[in-house]
Amino acid sequence: MNSAEKSDVAAKRRLLAYTLPMLLFILFLGVGSWLKAPGAAPWRAAPEFWIYPLQTFLCATLLVYFRRDYEFHALRQPVFTIAVSLLVFAAWIAPQQFFHFAPRLAGFNPDTFAGSPALHGSTLLLRFVRLAVLVPFVEEIFWRGFLLRYVITESFETVPFGTFSWLSFSIVSLAFCFSHSRPDWPAALVTGAFYNLVAYRTKNLSSCVLAHALTNLALGVWIMATKQWGFW
Repeated sequence: MNSAEKSDVAAKRRLLAYTLPMLLFILFLGVGSWLKAPGAAPWRAAPEFWIYPLQTFLCATLLVYFRRDYEFHALRQPVFTIAVSLLVFAAWIAPQQFFHFAPRLAGFNPDTFAGSPALHGSTLLLRFVRLAVLVPFVEEIFWRGFLLRYVITESFETVPFGTFSWLSFSIVSLAFCFSHSRPDWPAALVTGAFYNLVAYRTKNLSSCVLAHALTNLALGVWIMATKQWGFW
């Protein structure tokens, strides 16, 4: 294999590293929606209880496999990053918390297993691992690590992380928004735009992951406190 062929193989591997975990994540969401049938057998009535753990395990396996292909560096501007994470968290809870919108009670409810402490605890633990660890890595690697640069040029790895263009900013903000369910669109649009700003300000993928993780962790705690399961 000559140097050109090696370079081509490396480029294809990087493309897979930045996109495959997200594609697998979305595939599991689609399977869950397709299987869900209220009133059917338990594994179909609430498929999220077994699909989410499987999704978490397989996506995490891909992240570990491709770990050397990602550009993670020491955190930059942690105060700015934390401030953004809290602003985004506020955007998510504002309609219900401050403007008295109807609570979103239907969703993934770990209290389904309240009668079994071990099952309830493990379900809750896995849900938080997915929410505050897996999702930030999978989504930030794809949205900020890949797509924000890919819109600028197909050879995305040649674009320094955090390079700004209005086109990539707009496309990624909107795509991030529409990847969420319709009730989430306003908050998701704000989220996509602010996480893009973290990328531009810090030039650091690790900071984007941290902002996303802190937002999701705060949101998870708020969900548990308010029982508004529709937020996750």
